[in-house]
Amino acid sequence: MRLSHLIAVAAGALGALVLGTAAFATDPYPGGDPGGIHTITKDKGKILALLKDAGWVSPHLKGKTLWMISFRSCPDCIRFEKEQFDALHQAKIDTRVIVIARRSKSTPAERTGVGELWAKRDWKTYEDWTSIPVEAFTGEGMASGDTDPARAALVERGRKFIDDLTPLLAENGLPMHYPTLIWQDAKGRLRGCACEEGETYSFFRKDIGVKG
Repeated sequence: MRLSHLIAVAAGALGALVLGTAAFATDPYPGGDPGGIHTITKDKGKILALLKDAGWVSPHLKGKTLWMISFRSCPDCIRFEKEQFDALHQAKIDTRVIVIARRSKSTPAERTGVGELWAKRDWKTYEDWTSIPVEAFTGEGMASGDTDPARAALVERGRKFIDDLTPLLAENGLPMHYPTLIWQDAKGRLRGCACEEGETYSFFRKDIGVKG
């Protein structure tokens, strides 16, 4: 190999190393902080407006706000709620849950439940629904999420919410998985996590300010 070619290869490698070091200095966790937590810096206003306008339900506690985006049969969402909600509520964190019915992946009963939540915005309705096995829920006594025009429109509004939110989160490096959690940390930064794995919970609790 010619000396000039060796020098060119060495220079290219050195340049890549310098660029990589600079990028690391700017963003030491390019894939998000440990635990998959991302700081949301782009389109914060749009993201918060979408969250606030969605059909969320909560226990209306007076502490920090945690947005949780889920669908009813999501196993990781169910696990997060069972393992984390008690501690979050004891810390006065208002868990604002946004349940959606995925296109082509939801049942008629699930769509009926989602329509009910978005229409009535009632935490007790959410607790009653989630207290029984997924397959046991029939939506009896509720307006159909398929045949009632107003409820069907709310179900579709939930899907549009996901369509609008997903690219905004992606711009911040945060993928839309379930559950997707969004909150503000002690520094006032808007933060998010696709916290599918139990290993992420300790990072999340520390970031939102819950001990243990």
